[in-house]
Amino acid sequence: MNNRHREIVLPDADLKRELQKKSRRGFLLGGIAAVGALGAYEAVRLSHTDNDVPWPQRRVLDLNGKLWHSYVNDAHLMPTYSASHIGYLKPNGDHGLDDEPDDQGNPPAWDGLQLESPGATPLTLQLSDVQSLPRHEMTTKFCCIEGWSVVQKWTGARFSDFTRKFLPPHAGMTDYVYMATDGEDYFVGLDMKSAVHPQTLLAWEQNDKPLVYEHGAPLRLIIPVKYGIKNIKRIGLIRYTNQRPRDFWYEQGYDWFAGL
Repeated sequence: MNNRHREIVLPDADLKRELQKKSRRGFLLGGIAAVGALGAYEAVRLSHTDNDVPWPQRRVLDLNGKLWHSYVNDAHLMPTYSASHIGYLKPNGDHGLDDEPDDQGNPPAWDGLQLESPGATPLTLQLSDVQSLPRHEMTTKFCCIEGWSVVQKWTGARFSDFTRKFLPPHAGMTDYVYMATDGEDYFVGLDMKSAVHPQTLLAWEQNDKPLVYEHGAPLRLIIPVKYGIKNIKRIGLIRYTNQRPRDFWYEQGYDWFAGL
């Protein structure tokens, strides 16, 4: 036996006392740890909130958004698919679509697209103005934040082309875009880098057919690099801005960026 590591043999009574001592110490330390964890949880739960989310969680969401923003670029393209992959997209979400079709099934009148930008007179555009831009078709996956996804084909104009044509040169390139339905019952905020991504479309067709009211007729946003909550239907207002705009689901406690 190596004398430097001699085996220590304790009498049974001494061994029992030592084990009891260690057990009490372990129980005490475990209790302190549990109380500390509970205290930390309560501190987060009772801390002030930022749009219905405790501020520590909101900071994590904001950090996540910054990481996704750094990842987005024109070379980062979402996968595209063949027509055989197209499935059924349920008309999820009706915010801003409160008006009912008439007795003949025709959707409510659309008042055109209001366009606002810094230092410029607001414009009202019609669907034909958007359709005058180069036409693009894209078959991509529509991803809902609820956890499901489905492949759809979209036809429309790239938002980057729309911006180049209709954003006045003196306004310069802004940092953000705000989009809303008529009456602003539903609204989204977009970072400009995602808005002018080559796969971001102002779409007027879905699966080779004109959009129906439930899916945003006559014009909706398709932005595959973000979850469906950013793919606003029936756009009535586009505003270019240098201030981060409001966002409907951010104000309900979700991530502002909502990137994939």
